[in-house]
Amino acid sequence: MSTNSLLESLEKNAPRHLEELIQWLRIPSVSSDSTHKDDVIEAATWLADKFRGAGLAVEILPTEGHPMVLAETPPVDGAPVVVVYGHYDVQPVEPLDQWITGPFEPTVRQGNLYARGATDDKGQVLTHVQSVCDALAEGRPLPIQIKFLIEGEEEVGSENLERMLPDLAERMACDCVVISDSGQYSDGQPAITYGLRGIATYELKIDGPSQDLHSGSFGGAVMNPAIALSHVLSSIVDSNGRIQLPGYYDDVVELSDQERKAWQALPIDEAAFAKSIGVDELFGESGFTADERRWARPTFDVNGITAGHQGEGVKTIIPATASAKFSFRLVPNQDPKKVTASLETHLAQHMPPGVRYTLTPDHGAPGMLADTQSRFMAAANHAIEAAFGKKPVLIREGGSIPIVTRFQEVLQCDCLLLGWGLSDDNAHSPNEKFRIADYHRGIRASALLWDELGKLKSAP
Repeated sequence: MSTNSLLESLEKNAPRHLEELIQWLRIPSVSSDSTHKDDVIEAATWLADKFRGAGLAVEILPTEGHPMVLAETPPVDGAPVVVVYGHYDVQPVEPLDQWITGPFEPTVRQGNLYARGATDDKGQVLTHVQSVCDALAEGRPLPIQIKFLIEGEEEVGSENLERMLPDLAERMACDCVVISDSGQYSDGQPAITYGLRGIATYELKIDGPSQDLHSGSFGGAVMNPAIALSHVLSSIVDSNGRIQLPGYYDDVVELSDQERKAWQALPIDEAAFAKSIGVDELFGESGFTADERRWARPTFDVNGITAGHQGEGVKTIIPATASAKFSFRLVPNQDPKKVTASLETHLAQHMPPGVRYTLTPDHGAPGMLADTQSRFMAAANHAIEAAFGKKPVLIREGGSIPIVTRFQEVLQCDCLLLGWGLSDDNAHSPNEKFRIADYHRGIRASALLWDELGKLKSAP
């Protein structure tokens, strides 16, 4: 089948591609919520059935948590081997009352498909599934071998995959890993992501009195845990956006002049960017652009705070406890374990007297950089330009995909981060969406990528 015939076939199948995504999005595969355990399994089974229907060799691999779906096409002598990685688990949906339509009731509005997981990551990973399954269904031999590794725990840190990856290394041996779990640079400007930030997440609990106290009878005599929490959180970052942990910036690799020049040439309107996310103005570390801050500078963010009375009306108490969940986004070369040690030192120095505290680290992962000069990067450039009608730009991404660095270490392979989403897709937020045109363009780019990679020889 010629390239033109392939693209015509994908166009013909576009309605089915959309309906299948809608089917998958209806499954509430929230990996962090134990009440959705059966739903997560259902989502894995749906994907496995899709692969089996196209003739791939498939296995649902159990883990200590949620299962992984492994599938592969036949080997091709002399051609590269590619692993497609993605995840079928999704984030929680709260606050539910901010969704215009139900998070698991996929709805089309103004050319977008709204549902939890639409862009992160069911919609994006399904672009690769569709391109492979369509080719096989139409009797078109693939020019390379493609292995799929789709997990159900990315949104909770990928700990089981990270632990099991060395045992899977021979089975997943490849020349390149392809991941679509990021975004375009802007509407109409596709991109290839060559760097990701790492992450370190924590929960801090502060205990004060043995029970809630009357704020009139006891106020002024004891330290309020909510005030203590506010004090210590604000001590972590200053008014210029600089993080105050000891030694926090020691391992930060500064941006090169070449990178800064290339990024500053990108067509960003910071005022329009601020408006698009509903803020009056942007804020961050002084001396850097918005792109530099969100792609290549380390950050600190409070993700949630709990303290005292949360119901209707006033309840004048000193709460017995207060807690916060927060995260650091790390840049390549920063070590999450060193950040934890630095954080513990900082808390010991800045915690107000009269309270006790417990710091619980959650998951952490380093950042990563890909080789921008690799032959796989060149192939992706050609495929994306042909599918989107515009040459992609090279960017970094502020988010974290914890397993990517482990792929580089264990599989000794290149990585291609090819995102089809947009910055306003509301990943992790209410009203998550995926533009339907970009879903179809992603399928075309995926199909063209396999052809471009098929022109390369396998590694010796």
